[in-house]
Amino acid sequence: MAMSSILNADDIKKALDAFAVADSFDHKKFFEMVGLKAKSSDDVKKVFTVLDADNSGFIEEEELKFVLKGFAKDGRDLTDKETKTFLKAADKDGDGKIGVDEFAALVKE
Repeated sequence: MAMSSILNADDIKKALDAFAVADSFDHKKFFEMVGLKAKSSDDVKKVFTVLDADNSGFIEEEELKFVLKGFAKDGRDLTDKETKTFLKAADKDGDGKIGVDEFAALVKE
């Protein structure tokens, strides 16, 4: 499933452009800019499944690095610092990965 079938392609492009510079990524602003924050919990879960590249039911640190590519092929990789900050913000149970409920809670923050 393409992210553009869930979210507006123009919104995705604007959000990716806003965070094109390394170490500028802010998940709260990004989720708001792409319109994910206003979406239903079903749509948030669909976005999670797109980002869960290996279909493990979790977004692991390695997948997080490529999260922007999940929104558009030309998205940049997150830096190690951004990846760790993102993981820390979402991983509430401390298992080192993000489950669907943790992701949904992070989006709605």
